[in-house]
Amino acid sequence: MRPKVRAIVKGFSWVPSLYFAEGLPYIIVMSLAGIMYTRMGVDNSRMALFTSLLTLPWVIKPLWSPFVDIFSSRRRWIVVTQISIAAILLAIALAIPGQLYFRITIGAFFIVAFLSATYDIAADGFYIDALDSSMQSFFVGIRTTFYRIAMMAAQGPLVMLAGYFEQSSGDIPGSWALIFYILSGVFIFIAVYHFIVLPSPDARIKEKRRSGAEVWSEFLDTFRSFFMKPGIGGALLFILLYRLPEAQLVKLIPPFLLDSVENGGLGLTTVQEGAVYGTVGVIGLLAGGITGGIVASRSGLRRWLKPMAWSMSLTCLTFVYLSFADAPSLLTVNICVGLEQFGYGFGCTAYMLYLLMFSAGDRPASHYAVCTGLMALGIMLPGMVAGYIQQLLGYRGFFLWTTLCCVATVGVCYMIRLPKHDE
Repeated sequence: MRPKVRAIVKGFSWVPSLYFAEGLPYIIVMSLAGIMYTRMGVDNSRMALFTSLLTLPWVIKPLWSPFVDIFSSRRRWIVVTQISIAAILLAIALAIPGQLYFRITIGAFFIVAFLSATYDIAADGFYIDALDSSMQSFFVGIRTTFYRIAMMAAQGPLVMLAGYFEQSSGDIPGSWALIFYILSGVFIFIAVYHFIVLPSPDARIKEKRRSGAEVWSEFLDTFRSFFMKPGIGGALLFILLYRLPEAQLVKLIPPFLLDSVENGGLGLTTVQEGAVYGTVGVIGLLAGGITGGIVASRSGLRRWLKPMAWSMSLTCLTFVYLSFADAPSLLTVNICVGLEQFGYGFGCTAYMLYLLMFSAGDRPASHYAVCTGLMALGIMLPGMVAGYIQQLLGYRGFFLWTTLCCVATVGVCYMIRLPKHDE
């Protein structure tokens, strides 16, 4: 077998599972937890506040990412974090039927978020170390695909399975506990699998150990150089405000779909919500992202920045329509959710490309990590207040408010500098 073919075969043995395992806990924390709390009767303000706070580990991830390499190998971090996530998910399953389930599970989800953010650091570093540059390019689309498959699995089939258990047993807490027992088992299997198949560091990929003083000095230089970049003011506004409408919408779309008609929602069952938001919605998101990538690669971000911003904005109107419509059909709901998620995926392409452009130059990987931390902050803060705004304004007022927030999405596009060569 040729060396390149052998390298591809070996890569397929661990790259897909590595990134499926990276995407799954993130979606569990950021989406599945909110759906579970909604089904268990937690009000929208409380749900949105606490599940948004769970974003914090990804916000502050750059603060401890330089220190991961000091204490152990990336391979060991990967396996240990997966085993730890399995243990915490088991604890969540055990706690769900109890009276203090909300306090216990929120704390447990925060630990999962911290472990997941740490896993991201180790997995991305391991990917770079274990594959040469040609193999990294070969697998970049594959790793993204399996990350998104994890997103679809958590938001679609798992939610639908929970809904099936709810309908067949009539026990909502027990149904969701069963889902987390399954997830715990999945992570135990993944941890054992990776312990067996992940390449062990050899002379080529073995990490060079650095002292704490060296890491700390590099850490400070990274932040100093990042905040001295030209155009940093406009960049910060863009990073924090471009996704302002979507950061609020994402927390309230599932409750809106599930809430009763009397409360202004659409009254879907859990199975229907899983099919609509976790399947049709995710497909729309993927299609929008792929389309955005294609057009941006052909014509450049300068050409597509504002159309993509308008795409993020105008598709918010689909939920304004649904909130005012009189008993919309399930087909109509699917079309609206698919359109909104397509617009979000298409518009988010501009956002991610800008982060890459702004990070270019000295220390691109470190600066990109800072950008993604700020991105998480821009999602966390609006999400924390989204539930309170919805309870104050109702669903109709809330969706009108998010549409108004689209002024920020379009406005910040006029505040940033783009490279002149981007045509």
